[in-house]
Amino acid sequence: FTMAVLTLVYGSLSDRYGRRPVLLASILLFICGCVLAALADNIWMLIAGRLIQAAGGACGLSLARTIARDVFGTDGLVKVIAYLLMAYSMGPLVAPPIGGFLVDGFGWRSVLIFAAVIGGIVGLLSYFTLYETRPAADASDRRRSLASGYRQLLGDARFTALVLQSGLCSGAFFTMATGASVLMKDYLHRPASEYGLYFMLFPVGYWLGNLTSSKLSGRVSVETMVLAGSILLVVTALGFSALVLAGNIVPLTIFIPGFFITFAQGIALPNTQAGAIRLAGSLAGTASGIGVFCQLFGAALFTQCYGLIADGTPVPLILVVSIASVLSF
Repeated sequence: FTMAVLTLVYGSLSDRYGRRPVLLASILLFICGCVLAALADNIWMLIAGRLIQAAGGACGLSLARTIARDVFGTDGLVKVIAYLLMAYSMGPLVAPPIGGFLVDGFGWRSVLIFAAVIGGIVGLLSYFTLYETRPAADASDRRRSLASGYRQLLGDARFTALVLQSGLCSGAFFTMATGASVLMKDYLHRPASEYGLYFMLFPVGYWLGNLTSSKLSGRVSVETMVLAGSILLVVTALGFSALVLAGNIVPLTIFIPGFFITFAQGIALPNTQAGAIRLAGSLAGTASGIGVFCQLFGAALFTQCYGLIADGTPVPLILVVSIASVLSF
């Protein structure tokens, strides 16, 4: 939640004060949070450190896309964002084994120290290699208030539709990922190792969706790609519901629909983000922040809704995923 809210702030600040100082300040904040959490001798100090860490880490999510727009322009933005999203998805794959190795060998504080070191390396590289990318035309418009920027963007129906679609599509994706683990463990009574193997279908689907977006960038319109992703999401959710209600519940009837849901998100998400930023003009940072906020908040909202009604059966999962999918369409 902290990261979602602060993406709104960072994007707007970068429109007013530039990408470079805002990004460098956020990296420093992340490092301070890591150090504070690593030194914690009680739960409240640990929570405070983690909150500061999240506050610093939120910046890169929105500014990476904004800087991509500054450097590559709007024509190639879908392709660049697709590659960024493919890179982001590597984090959840490599982080757990690294974290597990550190905890087993050196204790839980080593994970935070490792994160601080990585943050320091990234900060130094950014300081010496990252130049200010905000266009001069954008820099001249510093008197606009944060609220007026939000009003301007959210008053545009196309912009609002694009960022809401990204949030709802993410809600379906993360709920499916969460529910799959619950069903495998509590409903099908399958071992965690088997779940881990099947789970690979999720990132593979996401990578392939983003790869498809990158290949079709410039040849198929943003709106068409978003619509295609939304239609695929609805069809998959309805097919998954039909399989579950017919009693055909085995791992593949969970993870094959999961593959197509993540593939649909991979098709739609780069286009919703690029389309929103294109519409924003000099408010590119603010637009990126709103887009990332919707993406994170939608994921959190729908997984929380699923958690509230989960009863150990597949019915709550198909209900929440179907609602998110239909709303995205």
